[in-house]
Amino acid sequence: MAVAVFSHPSSLLHNPGPGHPESPARLKSVLGEFQQMAKGGVVNLLEAAAAERELLEKVHPKDYLDRLEALSEKGGAMIDGDTFLSADTYEAAVFAAGQMVAAADSALDGTHSFAAVRPPGHHATSDVAMGFCFINNVVVAAIAALQRDGVHRVLIVDWDVHHGNGTQALVESDERIRFVSMHQWPLYPGTGRESERGVGNVFNLPQPPGLPPDDYVRVLSAGVERATKDWKPDLMLISAGFDAMAGDPLAGFTLEPEHYSEWIERWRTLDVPIAAVLEGGYDPDRIRLAARATVAALA
Repeated sequence: MAVAVFSHPSSLLHNPGPGHPESPARLKSVLGEFQQMAKGGVVNLLEAAAAERELLEKVHPKDYLDRLEALSEKGGAMIDGDTFLSADTYEAAVFAAGQMVAAADSALDGTHSFAAVRPPGHHATSDVAMGFCFINNVVVAAIAALQRDGVHRVLIVDWDVHHGNGTQALVESDERIRFVSMHQWPLYPGTGRESERGVGNVFNLPQPPGLPPDDYVRVLSAGVERATKDWKPDLMLISAGFDAMAGDPLAGFTLEPEHYSEWIERWRTLDVPIAAVLEGGYDPDRIRLAARATVAALA
């Protein structure tokens, strides 16, 4: 069955400025791969609506969303030294969340899915934009899914090389959601210690850079196995950052495209719907290969 890939033109309009690593070129490269896969029937390219404001406000306070929207309407602003909001950022962010909500719905309806979007989301806390992120796409999708009949447990797996501090902060008190993150330590944002357990629903796997890739594969596989022991999720959401690839300019992990395939193939044996969303990854020529491998394994 073809994988449903959701994207929206607004994702390419978000502009954090010249020379910024989170550039539109990242997504253009990934979409180029998916367009080729669509010709072979492996991918079905789709476009969804923006996330509804009522849903967004279940994750982010109204005042925070109003502030982001107002800053975009004024032409943009520097949020911090890394995070820049342009005139098109708010629209891109709400549509990015909408694509991930649609991807989760598609997975629950029987078709594994991928949201090819930007800006990324896993560093965004309830009321702080940081780490290139504004709206937490994966948490918005998790909350939306939990409103559906028959969905009681959601597993979020974050394989981005940076810890998803925003995701953890948003879900660590919610027993319906389990969060597994493997990330480089020490590295931005400085969170994600193994001792951070939430209400027993957080499974952090901090790792040093430069290990053999099979070590990282083993560690994350074991973490997911531990999180799902006697706890079968109704939906698996993946924060699919590809900055854990060897050669990424912002980090020091050593993964290759085939390692993402290996994880997906393992987790498909759980017989759980899977939806992934693009997070980091800052070498456009490399992340397209990892994205292709991930989606091919989902298919």
